[in-house]
Amino acid sequence: MFQLRFTTLVEAPLTVAFDVARSLGRPWPHPLQEVVSERPWRDVHVAALGSGWRTLVHTRSFTATAAGTLVEEQVDAEAALPGWLDGLVPRRRVERAMQVHLDAYAAAAARRAQEVTQVVGAALVDDRQRVLVAQRGSGPLAGLWEFPGGKVEPGEPEVSALVRECREELGVGITPGAFLGEVPLDGVVAGGVPGASTLRLWSGLVTAGELVAHEHSELRWLGPEELEDLDWIPADRPLLPAVRALLVRR
Repeated sequence: MFQLRFTTLVEAPLTVAFDVARSLGRPWPHPLQEVVSERPWRDVHVAALGSGWRTLVHTRSFTATAAGTLVEEQVDAEAALPGWLDGLVPRRRVERAMQVHLDAYAAAAARRAQEVTQVVGAALVDDRQRVLVAQRGSGPLAGLWEFPGGKVEPGEPEVSALVRECREELGVGITPGAFLGEVPLDGVVAGGVPGASTLRLWSGLVTAGELVAHEHSELRWLGPEELEDLDWIPADRPLLPAVRALLVRR
């Protein structure tokens, strides 16, 4: 029995990293059976009887980071071979197969990410430990609250998009801060594949200009204890714990 671990940083959102990983499968001569699928966070596959393995469990987890998706993989395996070959030959074979597979996977996910329109948001914080929130003024989500932000243009870095969107929506210059989290978006964004895009949220500070609600019906500064009092758009609500933690530790 042996255990191997592999870590890959993929320049792609969570949804793309997960979907491409599943489409490429695993680098084994026999197909594995999926026993867990929690898109886009985790999946687990196992080898079937008669595949040449006494045991083979391949687990993957996907974590959002500022630089992309961190993919952590663990292989727990025991081959149907006698003696020292049980630990040496299969282990080396798995290591070689995984390294080739992961290089191809990272490249494929980065290419696919170019086809997906991302959305970024800003949790702008003031010196009184409050965060800026904005109320939608039109559309199907009119009246609900969100963090300012918008779509990333093709070829535009995400933090650059964040600065641009805050200037267009709020009339202010900002300095982006820490990455706070990522949430999959339901439905279609900019005509893309349903469920492919995500919202990625950063903290930030207003560093120039005066706030003006160019695209929202209202702007408010809220403390950590006030966040739950609002009706939030579905994409932003899962990010509230990270924002609350940011305000409390400042």
